[in-house]
Amino acid sequence: MANIILLVEDDPTLRDTMAYRLRAEGYQVITAVDGPAALDAARKTHPDLVLLDLMLPGLDGLEVCKQIRANQETASTPIIMLTARTEESDKIIGLELGADDYVTKPFSWPELRARIRAQLRRAETSQPENTEGIPREGIIESDGLRVDLDRHEVWRGEVELALTARLFDLLVYLMRHRGIVLTRGHLLERVWGYDYSGDTRTVDVHVRWLREKIEEDPANPRLILTVRGVGYRFKG
Repeated sequence: MANIILLVEDDPTLRDTMAYRLRAEGYQVITAVDGPAALDAARKTHPDLVLLDLMLPGLDGLEVCKQIRANQETASTPIIMLTARTEESDKIIGLELGADDYVTKPFSWPELRARIRAQLRRAETSQPENTEGIPREGIIESDGLRVDLDRHEVWRGEVELALTARLFDLLVYLMRHRGIVLTRGHLLERVWGYDYSGDTRTVDVHVRWLREKIEEDPANPRLILTVRGVGYRFKG
């Protein structure tokens, strides 16, 4: 069965062009032109992925993202935010509200296609069971952090930390490769699943937010260290 993509875009020309290209790739496409229509479509269709424009009439993309995440039935749906804004603050807010990725307009079709495929792959591989039906098992611990892979939980001491799916995946990968310097490109490929040279600023934004969650002093991190000009190393 084809993956269902909910495309939320108020520009009719761009919406029709994107819908045409997505259908040509084999996806089932549902479109919405504003925030309320997007929320209604998400509740009714339970899409496999949402392409969400930031600037929308009715409700903007940030509020739509927030409400999709607040609904238990759509909370884990991958969301790629489409934005014509270049301000980093808008992107950070979108990521904090639960967006999995963002693409800045104008974007190339190969880039968007790769990001869609990466999100769908991640959603499939993050299920509780693998392809052989064997439950995921394991606890990862380091320097007061405890990650339960089965329950998808992260604890710092007695406090449970609320992480988005992408931040959880990033933390797990860093902890599993503790002590190793990982380039931004490597993290983009392994955690995001991109098979092209993508925008590594995505990695920096997610590392910043992960530090906000797990570090006692995010401005002076002890766990996730920056290796200048290279990438990051988990020291815990």
